[in-house]
Amino acid sequence: MEHTSRPFVRSRHDRVLAGVMGGIARRFGWNSTLVRVVFVLVSIASAAFPGILVYLILWLLMPDEGG
Repeated sequence: MEHTSRPFVRSRHDRVLAGVMGGIARRFGWNSTLVRVVFVLVSIASAAFPGILVYLILWLLMPDEGG
């Protein structure tokens, strides 16, 4: 069975803000709502995990789907 790699891009269709979490969920085949909930919980629970900064960096580094 051949494994085809999915691109690491921001989602155009599964987005709340910029499509970062939707893109990550699609890349790994996960549920996007679950990815968002886990990201928010980890960001709130850990002062050492700057969730907003990580999100902004991913927003800048991840290309938009199809563009």
